Amino acid sequence: MTITAFARRFGLSRATLLYYDRIGLLTPGQHSTAGYRLYGEREVMRMSRIAAFREAGIPLKSVRAILEGEDPGLLETALEKRLTVLNREIAQLRSQQALVAELLQRKSGDSGERQVDVQQWVAMLEEAGVDAAGRLRWHQAFERDAPEAHQAFLQSLGLDEAEIREIRQRSGQQTLPAVPRR
Repeated sequence: MTITAFARRFGLSRATLLYYDRIGLLTPGQHSTAGYRLYGEREVMRMSRIAAFREAGIPLKSVRAILEGEDPGLLETALEKRLTVLNREIAQLRSQQALVAELLQRKSGDSGERQVDVQQWVAMLEEAGVDAAGRLRWHQAFERDAPEAHQAFLQSLGLDEAEIREIRQRSGQQTLPAVPRR
């Protein structure tokens, strides 16, 4: 099959397959007389394994070494490393989840008083192991998944509209409608 058909079958871009060829991870089985890359059953099998390893989060360099059989224990080592990273990320997410839940519980009901300001929020996130890049990813996810709630949260921290607009723009949105204060 052609590179385009092969890419479609695996939900990849043509550029990804060209990159895989360039780094020697997946080379086409044949070339047509016109020089087009052609992929066969052997490449389908190899790509299936590559896709499974990539879905598990194994880096391409390790995937290539695993497929080439350079080290029989490499697959187990790579999977153990990945599991360690996933466990760390899960623990960090649980910590963030608990922090957000705690902040939501602190939110005042009737008084309208702010319970947590931006400095306290950043300090708590840092204590939970969230660095500046992690805070940006958190804001990006919040903005993507719940933009109005993100706006309300930023307002609850006492930020002015210019600061809120800047944070939301850095979170991946170019022009965002202002959400009125409640």
